[in-house]
Amino acid sequence: MAELGKGVTAGKLAINVQKRLSRAQEKVLQKLGKADETRDAAFEEMVANFNKQMDCLAEMYEPDWFGKEEMDTLAEDTDTLWLDYHQNITDKSLVCMDTYLSQFPDIKARIAKRDRKMVDFDSARHHFSSLQKGKKKDEAKIAKAEEELGRAQKIFEELNVELQDELPVLWDSRVGVYVNTFQSLAGHQEKFHRDMSKVSNGLMDLPGPPPGRPPPRLTPSPDQRQQHADMFDDEASPPDTHTESTSTTTQQSSATSSSDGELPPGFLYKVKAIHDYAATDGDELELKNGDVVLVVAFDNPDEQDDGWLMGLKESQWLKEKNISAKGVFPENFTQKI
Repeated sequence: MAELGKGVTAGKLAINVQKRLSRAQEKVLQKLGKADETRDAAFEEMVANFNKQMDCLAEMYEPDWFGKEEMDTLAEDTDTLWLDYHQNITDKSLVCMDTYLSQFPDIKARIAKRDRKMVDFDSARHHFSSLQKGKKKDEAKIAKAEEELGRAQKIFEELNVELQDELPVLWDSRVGVYVNTFQSLAGHQEKFHRDMSKVSNGLMDLPGPPPGRPPPRLTPSPDQRQQHADMFDDEASPPDTHTESTSTTTQQSSATSSSDGELPPGFLYKVKAIHDYAATDGDELELKNGDVVLVVAFDNPDEQDDGWLMGLKESQWLKEKNISAKGVFPENFTQKI
């Protein structure tokens, strides 16, 4: 039988064509009312829902939505930053530590060898001493024992002197190696997060979904802020009829007065967390969506990194009045109120 393609024969092709013709004929007879048709209303409803869901997703997430190219570029930048970070900590930090640690197995083996040669030296020394103190002295045996003693002593002392020179140097080098390694790791980590913060800011500045749907806003307008105020503040007051600037000023004045006039030293303004932030260092502030933070000035302005603020949670300040509870946090995880 002739082969028409990989795994396909003329017989199989004929069978498939016949099946299609039979199905088409059956559907025509069903539409003309000359053949019974099995109906399953529940299943048809599920299929209809599936098609609606697929169409909706295709409409909302069409492949050529406005801003997709910028999103792809940012995704590539993120991948590049991560690969560079991984390569840097591997080549410039971990390799140094690996080189330092590679000395330890060799030195450990040499210490064990030195201990064995010390036992050999002691054994040869005791044997030579016994022969010298014996009543019947065999000069040939004494000479041979003395030769073995000298050889054992030489091997032991060479190992012993080498280790006495190397072990203190290895011990003293630990501080420099550890400090340089951890400083390098911290430096690469800081650069990685700083660059990632810039990419994240670029992501937030993207125009958003395709035209016809409003783009997401990280900083709501005054009207939107008032509409959604109940989500964050049970005591929010209804909007008045004044101008937009008057409404914003009123909200800011109300928020400041909520602390009864007792504000932490260096207080600048308030922000509200719009995303959760998990602190990765002891000097960082843990944030939950909706937390109100009192922003304060840095004690040393030179210590402030781009995109980072210093502050403390308003609830904790009102409860404890403890300025030491302050910490740094990423500005783009919050919005000013």
